[in-house]
Amino acid sequence: MAKRKNAAPPSVAQVLKMLPHLLKFPSKQFWVDYDAEADTLYLSFEHPQQATDTRPMGDHLLLRYRGRRLVGVTVLHTSAFLKRAA
Repeated sequence: MAKRKNAAPPSVAQVLKMLPHLLKFPSKQFWVDYDAEADTLYLSFEHPQQATDTRPMGDHLLLRYRGRRLVGVTVLHTSAFLKRAA
């Protein structure tokens, strides 16, 4: 089977599906890091995050604040969280 010229890889389609959600983030600039060994996803709305407070939400989510401002979200055990959310 011949490859289509300029065909986007499947991962691009996944990113495009996420666009409406990404545009709703509280910040127009953000950073995403995933630690596969720890199975932890870090989402930062400011860089450096410099959080001064962490508020747990259930078993998997940590909301990171600097004062009253949300500066990040940490998703613990990301794989298990995604399975539960599906």
